[in-house]
Amino acid sequence: MKEIKVYGPGCGRCSATAKMIEEAAASLGVEVNIEKVTDMVELARHGILSTPSVVVDGKVVHAGGLPKAEAINGWLKS
Repeated sequence: MKEIKVYGPGCGRCSATAKMIEEAAASLGVEVNIEKVTDMVELARHGILSTPSVVVDGKVVHAGGLPKAEAINGWLKS
């Protein structure tokens, strides 16, 4: 199971990013646990400067703007 965190203030782009990841995981048959992190102290603690940011299994894989579908698929397959 992939552990995924979506960091951001809870904006529409953050929600859309989480939904894109959920949909991609379902289509690929990959189990994911998605956590939305909106606490600004946590964002600062992890050095998140651009949102939405995505962390997969402890590694920052995306920062700022909506991710591309190809990128999401790559994160889920690796």
